[in-house]
Amino acid sequence: MSENIVCQFFEVNAAARSIAKGQKPVTLWLTGLSGAGKSSIAGALEAALVARGRHTYLLDGDNVRLGLCRDLGFTDADREENIRRVAEVSRLFVDAGLIVITAFISPFLRDRQLAREVVGDTQFVEIFVDTPLSECERRDPKGLYGKARSGLIKNFTGIDSAYEAPQNPELRLDTLQDSIEGSVAKVIAYLEQEALI
Repeated sequence: MSENIVCQFFEVNAAARSIAKGQKPVTLWLTGLSGAGKSSIAGALEAALVARGRHTYLLDGDNVRLGLCRDLGFTDADREENIRRVAEVSRLFVDAGLIVITAFISPFLRDRQLAREVVGDTQFVEIFVDTPLSECERRDPKGLYGKARSGLIKNFTGIDSAYEAPQNPELRLDTLQDSIEGSVAKVIAYLEQEALI
């Protein structure tokens, strides 16, 4: 970082934005394998929160890679940078007073910990969308597992790249047991219990 860059502070701060929106800003970080249901749950969760009058923003893995992170591949280093950028954007959106929902495989423990540190521990909720690899392969909504198994895609999480499951997530969603609606209900119940909505 350049020594010539100085952080600027302004009259309107995070607390003022939170008060203006009438909500507690937080990042809801959904992690899990490809095909686990992260994007589907995230979309339904955002709709449920907006219906309650909450101000939200959804950052989805594919969408972010079409823009902000389009210069990145899928090596471990690129995945790390992808998550670093998303964490920084999440921090900015939390500063803006929003409820941020992220849907990223984010396969490495250290990267999710970094995201927590960037956003702030009290404004970060890790949600493990826990779906077994066999079920994700059965679903394979984008046909990616088939391509990875045939060698057409390299560095694919769960096949030839590791997924490190969360050790102590704030919330675990079992998509074999719960529907999308049931998963959203569990997240809403957690947010109410923690007085985040």
